[in-house]
Amino acid sequence: MRIGIVCPYSWDVPGGVQFHVRDLAEHLRRLGHTVSVLAPADDGTALPPYVVSAGRAMAVPYNGSVARLSFGPLSAARVRRWVHDGDFDVLHLHEPAAPSLALLTCWVARGPIVATFHTSNPRSRAMVAAYPILQPALEKISARIAVSEYARRTLVEHLGGDAVTIPNGVDVGFFAGAEPKAEWQGSTIGFIGRIDESRKGLAVLLRAFPQILERRPETRLLVAGRGDAEEAAGLLPAALRDRVEFLGMISDEDKARLLRSVDIYAAPNLGGESFGIILVEAMSAGAPVLASDLDAFSQVLDGGTAGELFPTGDADALAAAAAELLGDPARRAALRERAARHVLRFDWSTVGSDVLAVYETVTEGASTVAPDDRISPWARLWSRGG
Repeated sequence: MRIGIVCPYSWDVPGGVQFHVRDLAEHLRRLGHTVSVLAPADDGTALPPYVVSAGRAMAVPYNGSVARLSFGPLSAARVRRWVHDGDFDVLHLHEPAAPSLALLTCWVARGPIVATFHTSNPRSRAMVAAYPILQPALEKISARIAVSEYARRTLVEHLGGDAVTIPNGVDVGFFAGAEPKAEWQGSTIGFIGRIDESRKGLAVLLRAFPQILERRPETRLLVAGRGDAEEAAGLLPAALRDRVEFLGMISDEDKARLLRSVDIYAAPNLGGESFGIILVEAMSAGAPVLASDLDAFSQVLDGGTAGELFPTGDADALAAAAAELLGDPARRAALRERAARHVLRFDWSTVGSDVLAVYETVTEGASTVAPDDRISPWARLWSRGG
């Protein structure tokens, strides 16, 4: 099968959607399918052979964060050329409701289209306002996937229709087989995420850390991710800053090693999460998870049986739960055992099969949909490059 996948966010800035698209593409290629991915990328970015650059992205506020998206006449021209040259059996668009390559592709594409919705935002005014523009394009979609019940709910409430729920996938074996790193072991708490993005919740963890040290003075905190480490460290008392190590951006291999090494993986996120891929990666690596009780996190952690939950934003509760878990090896071992069983449902062997089943459904007897036959004049202007 010839499969075209559109990633809306810049390939050179790590994120959950980018990782999902990359891993899905590589899984499908291992199965023998021909896959091409279209994504924004800055000049000079090293791209896998199956990724085609749609040009540089620009920063756009989106879903409580800043997304790097490509949109406009130049991007539309590159989309048209990629779609034409690819002659795909099916197109798989991610986040077509965002002002992105996926929406541009939806406007100009012909043939079967599958769309995956990642966003969970029950009060998205922007999505409501954009609905008249989005509707004609979204009507061309043959099948919809939501990565969680909360992403599905956002889709239903704002755009209508429905979707099958297929979670994000993880290569469980990659994380389970990683080699722990000695210097990251021993009473350690791990955090991975953009440290200057408030919704990731690092500030909550740093507020909790002095209390954790009062009860478990041997504890260290390892922080990996993009952002200003000095500014983040300023949230801690000066005497405690040597107990926190900021690792900066780390490779996929080191991420797996970090998760294999720590005693607890902390996810203090404050909102805007539709899934929580890092929780699945942590469980795959055998790291006991302590996460805020966001609905999406609770679902990923099987209601708190495969990881522990604390009230979102409550630094005191986080500190108490972390100190107790650090002092209870038996509890951590039990969480690892439950998580090891639970996480198999997120392995690509399962998730990939579910996605392929959707592809096969929409390609069987699919009729061609001509481009531009159901889009607004405004959309036609952009898709043709003005």
